[in-house]
Amino acid sequence: MKVKIVNQSPYPCPAYATEQSAGVDLKAHLPEAVTLQPLQRTLVPTGLSIALPAGYEAQVRPRSGLAAKHGITVLNTPGTIDADYRGEIKVILVNLSNEPFEIVPGERIAQMVIARHEQVEWEPVDQLDATGRGAGGFGSTGK
Repeated sequence: MKVKIVNQSPYPCPAYATEQSAGVDLKAHLPEAVTLQPLQRTLVPTGLSIALPAGYEAQVRPRSGLAAKHGITVLNTPGTIDADYRGEIKVILVNLSNEPFEIVPGERIAQMVIARHEQVEWEPVDQLDATGRGAGGFGSTGK
């Protein structure tokens, strides 16, 4: 699938790291390094804008290495980029560690997965079909 992209950053367009990678890395398009203090959040620009086809979304997700090693994650994960959005992709990062973290220009800050989705047409009813689980929620099927 071809997707139109405007890249205003000095970095190459996002690419898959391996043949079976689901996501591409997004890089920080910053004029200078930014320090993210513990529990602080910030909006990091990528310099990228895309035009997805109808029926697709881009999901912005944390990078596992940043999360595991530094406590840096995407706050609204997964962040959704709708097919009709044409603005710059920005990533909401939060520092969940006890140490400041420096985001440097060009650093890989998140990953983006392109996914197909459906839109529903609601059918109002008075009652839903019964299932074995019923209304059992959080923890109802075990630990």
